Amino acid sequence: MKFKISQKIIALSFVITFAFLVFSCQPPQPQQQQVGNAQTPTEAYKMLYAAVKSKDTEKIKKMMSKDTMIFAEGAAKQQNKSLESMLENGFYASTFSATLPKIRDERVKDNFGAVEVWNEKERVWEDVAFIKEDDGWKVAVGDIFRGTYQVPGKAQTIREREEANTMNPNNAVTQANINTNANVNTVPITNVKVPQPPLANKDDGAKKK
Repeated sequence: MKFKISQKIIALSFVITFAFLVFSCQPPQPQQQQVGNAQTPTEAYKMLYAAVKSKDTEKIKKMMSKDTMIFAEGAAKQQNKSLESMLENGFYASTFSATLPKIRDERVKDNFGAVEVWNEKERVWEDVAFIKEDDGWKVAVGDIFRGTYQVPGKAQTIREREEANTMNPNNAVTQANINTNANVNTVPITNVKVPQPPLANKDDGAKKK
């Protein structure tokens, strides 16, 4: 009788040990990024990226300003596309990256903000625009097209170009070339055939349209 009890105890120990090994070998589940209520433009981009990767339109909407949603709805109607397809990449090509891209140069002035994000495909820095609205920072694409967005300072890419031109006057880039090549500070809206807002060409005190 004691022998049978011992066998059962040994067998149970093996089962518990096996179960422990199975669960301990499982990779940790990735922690989901909260979406909404971003307290900084950098945090807002991380939330936008997470929302795009989740392919959850409602989450992406949470990261859009009111004017951006109006813009998205109008563009979808104009292009005969669904609102979901208009919002799928959050209006920025850098969200196509398989992993969270590099973020730098956060700038904030009043309720306007921006960060530069590395666009791996194009090998350029995108200047991503945000506006502080309601519960936090939101994507400001619609505000740009409405003319109510004010650039919170020159992007690092532009400052570096200007500094390089100052150090090397013989290789100075003309203002016309800067205007032509300043795609790092425009909003690459891949689903809408509309002019891109020249963020890179506005001064700190840009006037409203």
